Amino acid sequence: MSSDPPNHHHLHHHHHHQNHPPPPLPPPLPPKPIPTTTGREYRKGNWTLQETLVLISAKKLDDERRSRGVITTTTTNNNNNIDQSRTAELRWKWVENYCYERGCERSQNQCNDKWDNLLRDYKKVRDYQRCVSSDSQDRPRLPSYWSMEKHERKEKGLPTNLVCEVYDALTDVLNRRCSLKPPSSQPAGAVTPLSSCPPPPPPPPPTLPPAAVALGTSVSVETSDDSAGPSEPDTKKRRRNKPTSPGGGSSVVRGASVLAQTLLACEERREKRHRELLEVEERRLRLEEHRTEVHRQGISGLISAVNSLSGAILALVSDRKQ
Repeated sequence: MSSDPPNHHHLHHHHHHQNHPPPPLPPPLPPKPIPTTTGREYRKGNWTLQETLVLISAKKLDDERRSRGVITTTTTNNNNNIDQSRTAELRWKWVENYCYERGCERSQNQCNDKWDNLLRDYKKVRDYQRCVSSDSQDRPRLPSYWSMEKHERKEKGLPTNLVCEVYDALTDVLNRRCSLKPPSSQPAGAVTPLSSCPPPPPPPPPTLPPAAVALGTSVSVETSDDSAGPSEPDTKKRRRNKPTSPGGGSSVVRGASVLAQTLLACEERREKRHRELLEVEERRLRLEEHRTEVHRQGISGLISAVNSLSGAILALVSDRKQ
């Protein structure tokens, strides 16, 4: 009998819950145990080499991702400034997520600042290495960046702690960026990689036979005569366009030859830098061997001197005993 009021209260309570549907369940948690952006704790201080390489890998993948998907959105949007800032923010958020999943616990602002610093240091070293490779024989040869000590780099206004592994990774990213983007879509302030060094002057155009020269002269004379009068605009347009069609093909051929020469020159510079690094390493090993040999000779000389001194002392003692 005493249990009826609680049952009545329980039924009333249950009826009260039936009138109000339960709230929707929260979305399922992601499978990876990564905290949300609001709950993340970011590292401070200097970047490690592993964190830097993870950031460079993230930027390389981000460039490939953008080349596949962002081209269609940029051509259809009219509010370019708003869309570009929003796209840049989402891009760096993607970079932050990629880095955070791989142990590089840095925010998107830290990643952006670090990337700007890397590009600035890369540009300084790249320009200096170009001066080293293009140095003439009249001036004293400049030392390579990779063979200098930290204080020598600081005296020349160069970054003191750029690692060769980071430099090569940045070169690879920027080369891929140039190959993924058409030349017109590259921003004005973008850093060009080492492979896009200033091209050599184009080869002189091939000499034309006298008949071709005379034909070109007659065509130009006809065009200038026709342009003086207001009649027949279509004929003038056709005559102006005729000599430009072979010129476009020759410019493409010249551009291809210049690009091939540029790539070949950059490959030679890379091999030259590799040889310089090997020479520096061999020189260091020879210095170590020489230092070890001098140390060994000094120890052997000290031992012989101690032996001679002990022999002299024994001889002196024996003479006094006699």
